[in-house]
Amino acid sequence: MSHSHSSKTLHVATPGSLGPVTPEEASLLEKLNLARLPRHIAVIMDGNGRWAQKRHLPRIAGHRSGTQSARITIETCARLKIEALTLYAFSVENWRRPKTEIDFLMALLREYLRKEMPLLQKNNIRMRFLGRIDELPSGVQNDVRDAMEKTAGNKGMMLCVALNYGGRAEIVDALNAILSEPNGHGAPRQVTEEQLSQHLYTEGLPDPDLLIRTSGEMRVSNFLLWQIAYAEIFVTETLWPDFNRARLLEALLEYQKRERRYGGIREGEPSDEKPARAAGK
Repeated sequence: MSHSHSSKTLHVATPGSLGPVTPEEASLLEKLNLARLPRHIAVIMDGNGRWAQKRHLPRIAGHRSGTQSARITIETCARLKIEALTLYAFSVENWRRPKTEIDFLMALLREYLRKEMPLLQKNNIRMRFLGRIDELPSGVQNDVRDAMEKTAGNKGMMLCVALNYGGRAEIVDALNAILSEPNGHGAPRQVTEEQLSQHLYTEGLPDPDLLIRTSGEMRVSNFLLWQIAYAEIFVTETLWPDFNRARLLEALLEYQKRERRYGGIREGEPSDEKPARAAGK
């Protein structure tokens, strides 16, 4: 799964794909080249707790409010004909949180999958889950399998939910899968990048072109460490529950301003590259 130098999707959305838009969204859409959208967008949905704290609400209120931002992001990306969208829902490190919060997050996920299934089907979205799914509570595992089965026949955007996910854990799992394969020689063989890519949770998907992180934190938090090697990173101060369609369009506009070189330079240009901007809004 080597990175692709093409950022075009197979099908291009039309300006009317999103339906009714606000004046701000219309202004952003006018500037956006719908033929140059990223194939795969990955999102670190951060800031639910701070959003709730600012409003003197419990953290769980922020998580619940964040599901609306997820719905908007998923539907917008599907209508823009983005090939894949990966949302970071629950990391392997999140088990350190209070049990009450973990239980709520698991219940919220199950409720979300049930309530949003009509929206997923309407938008022809396929679901996939990335992470150590077999370590999740049995009820969650059942709902995850059910969601994948119900959407397996859809042909539109691939929605990946990173659940009990860790980038380092993913690489370890991929290497262990390779080592467990019989090679007929009884000795360790060299592992290639291509082999490792084929054993990652994201096997078969293009690497993310754009990584969005909300809430202003400047780190990747063990998310898709292998896959984001050449991704453009957009960090916004906006907290996840406030991340609406206009903010997503802003991220896409910023992405289109970037020049993606994949470590190379254009002919005739000086070899000293300018550092890429990491912060967007």
